[in-house]
Amino acid sequence: MTYPTASAEPKKLIGLDHLRALAIIMVLFYHYRMFAHPEWVDTVMGFGWTGVDLFFVLSGFLISSQLFERMARGKAISLPEFFIKRFFRIIPPYLVVLAIYFLIPAFRERESLPPLWKFLTFTQNLGLDLKTSGTFSHAWSLCVEEHFYLFFPLVLAALIAFKAEKKGWVLLVALFLFGFGVRLYSWHYLIVPTAAADNAWKYWYMYMYYPTYNRLDGLLAGVSIAALFAFKPSVKERITKHGNAILGISILVLAGAWFLCEDQSGFAASIFGYPLISVGYGLMVIAAVSPSGFLYRVSSRATALIAKLSFVLYLSHKGVIHLVQPLFEKAGMVPKGNLMLVASLLAALAGAFVLNKIVEVPFLRLRQRVLDKRKLDGAPVAVETVTV
Repeated sequence: MTYPTASAEPKKLIGLDHLRALAIIMVLFYHYRMFAHPEWVDTVMGFGWTGVDLFFVLSGFLISSQLFERMARGKAISLPEFFIKRFFRIIPPYLVVLAIYFLIPAFRERESLPPLWKFLTFTQNLGLDLKTSGTFSHAWSLCVEEHFYLFFPLVLAALIAFKAEKKGWVLLVALFLFGFGVRLYSWHYLIVPTAAADNAWKYWYMYMYYPTYNRLDGLLAGVSIAALFAFKPSVKERITKHGNAILGISILVLAGAWFLCEDQSGFAASIFGYPLISVGYGLMVIAAVSPSGFLYRVSSRATALIAKLSFVLYLSHKGVIHLVQPLFEKAGMVPKGNLMLVASLLAALAGAFVLNKIVEVPFLRLRQRVLDKRKLDGAPVAVETVTV
């Protein structure tokens, strides 16, 4: 994972690898609860659902940094280049895993899939009924990110075209307030009327948890940090001198969010939980990119590997675990035992490793060839890039 610098050589930020590894580990353990699992997983990983929010903050920070850093140096933004990078990074692994889900029923962790067109149009997270179409439900977060990848650069290009870049902060504040407003509306007019219905929980997921318009806080937190760092370098320099202190504050904020979100589907968590979690993880991202902090300085091959595999691991882990648990049980492992947990998660990592080698890496190489060809053909291609 790299980050733009003033030089032609990108600076690798080890701290962000640590956070990406943390995010996917939290998601893995949280989702493991849908399978046979040890009782301690419920207790320890009840807050694991926020790993997705950490991914949102990371995406908002990294993607907007790529564009803001060029703007701060007075360089043009190349939308074709941006979309080429996103396409080759996201779409090939996603389509491969999607094909596996549709062509191999044994891979499905639940009964049925939403229609194919919802996956192909990245609208699967809108109106998603977990009870009837719960298979590959975790693709909802990819829908949110794809909406961000599509609209953010277009909005930024419009601000530049109308010479309104300096008013971008107004849009950030407006979107943040919009999140509060739309969640309040969703709560009072969509959640409360269904509270007495059978399977009321599914309506909370459908109307509150999954829709993109309710989950903007993490992305906005990441964009805000990137904008501050790119356009206020003196402020960035002062802040990043206190990396470890900021990490400590982030942990305190997240601890408060943990208690606030004890009832994940309650009013407090639904309305105020998402922004508080996003602030906590936003502070953690600042700590991770602060040269004064230990997250920035301490390297780990393990977290680097997990971070590298995080996307394909996220896509494939439920299907792999669903496949291997019965095989491990036949081999004598206790379904709810710790050994089963370790073996299942290692199998998920192995599956992600295979997908990385046969899908991700070849298409990333192809992406580089496409970008190099654009450069040779005279199209503007940035030297400084963010790799995610």
